[in-house]
Amino acid sequence: MRVVRALSAALLTLGLAAAPAAADASPTPSTPSQDGGSAPTRAGTSFRTATEVEQGQEATASGSTGDYLYWSFPADTGQRPTVRATVKLPDTHAAQTWQLDVYDGLRRRQACQYGAQTRTAAADAASVELACVLRTVRAWSEPWGNDPLPGTYYVRLTATGVTTADLGLPVDTRIRVDSEDIGGSAVVDGSLAEPLVPGIATRSGAEREDAAVLAGLEPEDGWASGWWSDRWVWTATGGVLAALAGIAGYALTRGSGRPTRVPPGA
Repeated sequence: MRVVRALSAALLTLGLAAAPAAADASPTPSTPSQDGGSAPTRAGTSFRTATEVEQGQEATASGSTGDYLYWSFPADTGQRPTVRATVKLPDTHAAQTWQLDVYDGLRRRQACQYGAQTRTAAADAASVELACVLRTVRAWSEPWGNDPLPGTYYVRLTATGVTTADLGLPVDTRIRVDSEDIGGSAVVDGSLAEPLVPGIATRSGAEREDAAVLAGLEPEDGWASGWWSDRWVWTATGGVLAALAGIAGYALTRGSGRPTRVPPGA
């Protein structure tokens, strides 16, 4: 019984130590960057010129109806990004359909789990809002799969089916990207050798550190910073509970010791 009490105390200590880690792994929305940097005020016109946006920032841009507006942001393993866009329309216009598309580092269009990815603004509507909640970013995927992988993601915002009279009318746009940390439920075996970031396969280690195009798209804690997950906590706790159950079962079935000898003929 001393052994049982000692292991019980060890389990209690492990639970108290693991509680903060488990709390950190719970889904929480990302917070705005505290580096004091200003949010972008323009958008790119292609994948190569996409404006970099950190998660938690609200980027703005002015454009014209019919333009393709591009932004890019980093997403790491275990994150579930949510992209929201608001388009302020001209005072007078016909009905317009706006569409928000998200592409991964291989420029594969990623499907949205839910959200209004395409919306039609009625004639003379003041604005239109769009949203896209992506699937959870995985650390690894089969070559033929279309799963989201860690790296750079691209946002494309444009109007479709615009009438000739509305082409070129000025619009103001806002986008914001936030993520939730899904935790151990999204962990998979394997990982990419490198994140899907532009130019990472053609640069040496020193060049990667100095390249602004890579540094600006790297998460604050570095790539694959989410190696820790609540699976470690549950695995360790399950192992200790199994050991306690084995010891308790042995203590219940072993009896009180060697049986008493009965003299012959008694």
